[in-house]
Amino acid sequence: MNDIINQAKNILRIESEAVSSLIDRIDESFIQAIEIMYACTGKVVVTGMGKSGIIGKKIAATLASTGTPAFYLNPAEGSHGDIGVVSKGDVALAISNSGDTEELIRILPTLKRMDIKIIAMTGNPQSALAKASDVSLDVSVKEEACPMGLAPTASTTAALAMGDALAVTLLNKRGFCKEDFAFFHPGGNLGRRLITTVEDLMHTGDAVPSVNLDTLMKDAIIEISSKRLGITGVTDSNNKMQGVITDGDLRRGLEKWGDKFFLLKAGDVMTPKPKTITSSILAAKAVSIMEKYSITVLMVTDEGDNIKGVIHLHDLLKAGIV
Repeated sequence: MNDIINQAKNILRIESEAVSSLIDRIDESFIQAIEIMYACTGKVVVTGMGKSGIIGKKIAATLASTGTPAFYLNPAEGSHGDIGVVSKGDVALAISNSGDTEELIRILPTLKRMDIKIIAMTGNPQSALAKASDVSLDVSVKEEACPMGLAPTASTTAALAMGDALAVTLLNKRGFCKEDFAFFHPGGNLGRRLITTVEDLMHTGDAVPSVNLDTLMKDAIIEISSKRLGITGVTDSNNKMQGVITDGDLRRGLEKWGDKFFLLKAGDVMTPKPKTITSSILAAKAVSIMEKYSITVLMVTDEGDNIKGVIHLHDLLKAGIV
């Protein structure tokens, strides 16, 4: 068992050293690569064979989801017609640990004739790929984690890390923000949390429970019950919100006043200055407020304290915000 643990630790050590060794290689070549990709008017075409191709697919996906249009091209298929997807204005990011992968080298002349800028990511700075490229990034490793030195392990980890460095640096250079990220991830939970506002989920119009200060509690109870949200807003004669009455207020009021409770006015029972939210706020913020104050519903108001809607925890749950 100790042998297994030691082997695993050694593998992780080798791979972590492969990544950390890249730090000292971030130099003028990396800056040039960033400038080429940033100035790209088309797409970044990521290409590589075998395990490098798998890493390339991930890098292309990361670039595309962080504001840099990109796609993966299999170089073997590229030499049989698929290179037709490459257009003028594109940039190629070619990945090969040896730098002499036959299928990759074969498409380089075509890319050159199309005046496509080529960024190499290779473990051999003297390779054919490095020499044919406009910029070459050194992702060489001291050793593979594979004891036979055959299976790409540390080398693919290093290439993946360099790809992340390119993507995130470009992200920052473009001023890519959370809202941009959500735009490219509309189907995921993260996307929903970043783009869904209170206005998208709140109840409006006749569905909003509301009474005025002089409404008798027996009528206020009917309003709360009929709207099924466990709350009603309380407004003055100018429709400005003055407070709220919740299910909890009803229970406490009945305990305190007994039958006389039904003859009280809403203004006598309401909780003044309740927590509210505006419709333009992210729905995720509504969740945060509810959690902080241990409440399940918020009245939605505008800057003039006019009631615009109401949002319940159940609405947030259904929308996948929680």
